Amino acid sequence: MHRDGLVMAELGGLRDEAQTRDYLIENLRHWDEHQFGLWIVYELEGAVPVGRALLRHLMVGGTEEVETGYALYEPFWGRGLASEILRSCLAHGFTDLGLPSIVAVTSPSNFASQHVLRKGGLACERTFEHHGAAALLFRINRSEFQSGRPE
Repeated sequence: MHRDGLVMAELGGLRDEAQTRDYLIENLRHWDEHQFGLWIVYELEGAVPVGRALLRHLMVGGTEEVETGYALYEPFWGRGLASEILRSCLAHGFTDLGLPSIVAVTSPSNFASQHVLRKGGLACERTFEHHGAAALLFRINRSEFQSGRPE
């Protein structure tokens, strides 16, 4: 996935082998510490990965948050899978992990992701700097998720 230009265009650009190894090590460490993190996503009864999903800790302006996210390979875009992944991550975060809120980060130019996040009940909170670039921070609280609508 890190070498797929279409997928990585909105995720910080292509990553080389060393960057991918560091990403893997960081995500395995997160699993060891928190018992959740990044998942590889398959279609039901599928043998080929369609993308990835995540719930992981993220520092935003000195505050520790839990972020949700997803990335899909291009053949699986436009099929509603991102919305399904988002709903599953939010449900796991709020129901199983008892999180009070969950954030998502996307680039200002990623209108497709912004649409999925808004449709999932997240509201754009602000612009901030993320890995040296402008990013949008979206958020949903547990009560908003449980009621099925933003507060």
